[in-house]
Amino acid sequence: MGHKSVREYLASIVERYRGAGRKYKTRILDEFCAVSGRHRKHAIRLLSEKHKGRKRKPGRPSRYGEAERKVLEAIWLAAGRLCSKRLQAAISTWLPWYELEHGRLDTKVRSNLLGISPRTLDRVIRPVRKRHGSRGRCGTRPGTLLRNQIPIKTEHVDVNKPGVVEADMVAHCWISLEGSFMWSLTLTDIFSTWTENRAVWNKGYEGVKEAIDNVEQNLPFRITGFHSDNGGEFLNYHLIRFLQDRDRPVNVTRGRPYHKDDTAHVEQKNYTHVRALLGYQRIEDPELRGPINELYRLWSLYNNLSIPSLKLVEKVKVGSHYIKRYGTPQTPYQRLMESPDVNEAMKTHLTELFANINPFSLNSQIQRKRAEILSKLR
Repeated sequence: MGHKSVREYLASIVERYRGAGRKYKTRILDEFCAVSGRHRKHAIRLLSEKHKGRKRKPGRPSRYGEAERKVLEAIWLAAGRLCSKRLQAAISTWLPWYELEHGRLDTKVRSNLLGISPRTLDRVIRPVRKRHGSRGRCGTRPGTLLRNQIPIKTEHVDVNKPGVVEADMVAHCWISLEGSFMWSLTLTDIFSTWTENRAVWNKGYEGVKEAIDNVEQNLPFRITGFHSDNGGEFLNYHLIRFLQDRDRPVNVTRGRPYHKDDTAHVEQKNYTHVRALLGYQRIEDPELRGPINELYRLWSLYNNLSIPSLKLVEKVKVGSHYIKRYGTPQTPYQRLMESPDVNEAMKTHLTELFANINPFSLNSQIQRKRAEILSKLR
């Protein structure tokens, strides 16, 4: 009996089957199985009212619904659209502030969010990513005078405490490097991934030195190592003297020319910490240096206290491929709190700072400040 004939036969007896008693249902089932050749259990499913018109997704039903997706969407957007591993690590930090802003969550929803895995996160927020959607010129000019005097370093596997920083400069020049314009200096601590940015007008020694000095005064640790690319803004006698003529000289190293992977910790911040805020347009108003540095101050608090980052813990070459293993995502603040090389007074200060920073409120301040700056660039 063909499928079309079975459907027609089924339609003719289904109402009679549903209105019959147990005894007559058995007879109708016997008759249907004999005529159509279908298995008895299959016949029951076809004739049963609870399966009528139902297209059930195979597998067990999902524990996560719109309530969880709504919370995840708010956190994902406010935290800068993190990958699933970093988002999972951020949930426990952001959730209390979400409840403060939007009201207390149902116990089951809260439990589901705290227990969700990265893979499940990818599935739950896939519609959110589809709805919201998921890079300028290089200004590095080689400094040749000190190349033979500053040692090359390609890896930092020996770094096990805060203080060794990588440095980079990003040009806000649009399509031309001619004339005067704003630069952004980025310093990233290799151990904790703590990152600070400062706006610099042009990239002469005085401006770069002032920016590094200001960052150093605001870091929760002392700079003990300084690693950069081969740009002339870093490889000059004045800056080297500034870093080494002190009671605890800073160890200065550099990466290989044209090897961005030698300064990968800071290079990966060029988009997330600079371009995501200021874009690629040209900034040629020196009066914006102050507002941009205020924006960077808020951005530093937001990222270092609230946004988890991944750290490579193992890299093994197997044949022609590298297998990489990453540690548990943590915020720079969490890594510093676990480090025995940060003194207790600083840990107390960081704890108080963390307890009083609402990431949702801070993100709103950042967006307002960013909008003010961008409106002056149009």
